[in-house]
Amino acid sequence: MRKYIFNIILIIVWMFIIFNFSNQNGNVSKETSNSLIVKIVSTISSKELSQEEQQKLTSTYSKIVRKTAHFTAYFILGVLSFRLYYKIYGLTPKALIYPFILCFIYACSDEIHQLFISGRSGEILDVLIDTCGATFSIAFLFIFHRKFKKNDFLQTKI
Repeated sequence: MRKYIFNIILIIVWMFIIFNFSNQNGNVSKETSNSLIVKIVSTISSKELSQEEQQKLTSTYSKIVRKTAHFTAYFILGVLSFRLYYKIYGLTPKALIYPFILCFIYACSDEIHQLFISGRSGEILDVLIDTCGATFSIAFLFIFHRKFKKNDFLQTKI
């Protein structure tokens, strides 16, 4: 059990990070996304953006950035979950299904949590995006490990 504790702690810490982002009220969350867009574009273009340019950028890309953040956060949760269940069950269907269930349930609870935050809403689309991010990482890692374990790549001592 002790060898799994580090992985469990990583999952809990990442869930806490997701929870903190979800716990921001609507205005703070939107401002975080918008400031990220402006910083990225300002850095790439190496110029100071006018207020009008900033508003145009944020209105165009805000939704994309927010949905990508959902996908990415749960992609990482999928990686961490797969890592734990892979260590417990190896390359069995349980290492594929259990992380998926964990991530799906957390995505649902996250959206329910947002129903109680000012300016936020729980959206089924976000649960789908979250679940897709987790599923993509879990499936990728499962296939990756399966391919290389078959070739004894992971068994080789370097």
